[in-house]
Amino acid sequence: MINTTSKRKIEHLKLCAESTVESRKVSAGFEDVTLIHRALPELNMDKLDLSVDFLGKRLKAPFLIASITGGHPDTIPVNAALAAAAEELEVGIGVGSQRAAIDDPAQEESFRIVREMAPSAFVYGNVGAAQIREYGVEGVEKLVEMIDADALAIHLNFLQEAIQPEGDRDATGCLDMIKEISSVLNTPIIIKETGAGISREDALLLQKAGVSAIDVGGTGGTSWAGVEVYRARESGDSISEHLGELFWDFGIPTVASIIESRVSLPVIATGGIRTGIDIAKSIALGASAASAALPFVGPALEGKESVAGVLSRMLDEFRVAMFLCGCANIQDLRNAPVVVTGWTLEYLGQRGFNVKDYALAGDAF
Repeated sequence: MINTTSKRKIEHLKLCAESTVESRKVSAGFEDVTLIHRALPELNMDKLDLSVDFLGKRLKAPFLIASITGGHPDTIPVNAALAAAAEELEVGIGVGSQRAAIDDPAQEESFRIVREMAPSAFVYGNVGAAQIREYGVEGVEKLVEMIDADALAIHLNFLQEAIQPEGDRDATGCLDMIKEISSVLNTPIIIKETGAGISREDALLLQKAGVSAIDVGGTGGTSWAGVEVYRARESGDSISEHLGELFWDFGIPTVASIIESRVSLPVIATGGIRTGIDIAKSIALGASAASAALPFVGPALEGKESVAGVLSRMLDEFRVAMFLCGCANIQDLRNAPVVVTGWTLEYLGQRGFNVKDYALAGDAF
């Protein structure tokens, strides 16, 4: 019998594939970011080095297929397609929340398939902050072992939890548990927001807690409040539907969150990453890598070749962006000047960030 958590996972996957679930009135902010064009790049585009070291693993490009699914038998071919594409193109990949496999060990194969199809890729596990108090260090270690994970993402999705009728609204003790797990576990810990962004205040708390990286998961991509609106409509839950509509675009947009989260930890830019230019802008703003989920959901339902096609296109776009910015490698891109304007400039100025430094060539900040 399929349990409640497993049933919810397949509902989420279908809704993301078939419905409009992205932010409606708030963008990720990439339109406010301008890369500085170099008319004389003095480079051979085909010889650029896109590779990067990330949490102890070498990636062919600074990109991860973000956590999408798992926890239901129907998700096995989906994760197989995603993992096979990640392995072929030598990028990273995350699994969806492994909670379903804890609730029902029969669902473990839907997660194990990722490591089976991507034996050499950077693979990260995934569990909710609301669940780690219950599982403890021993339970978290089992999640890592389940997929031989290179890292573990602890996701912060309290916006979604607040709207779900079955959500866990008790956020007390999560930071202490994150600190304990980070100090005991030998595996790197990534703290991952799921669409509402990370503030400077929380980034500093996470740095102090000893985590290895921050995935900003900013507003501007998939809205999990929006996903819950569709579930609420189907079940006739008018209260959850109202809350989902109200908080559909709530949070810190991705670009702003990248800058908010720069606290001497690797940053993953997630939330509205749709092109290679978005990846390039993220790296130039200080991210160590970028990731995306929604662009791969539909292709993953078709198979590995479709996923690889979308991924190859994004990486080709990224290569062109690097070339036109005169960047031979990722370090060059990190040092490349970038101009921030518009709403993002105003927001960051009010938050006390001097983004004019980003417009200066060289590692000036």
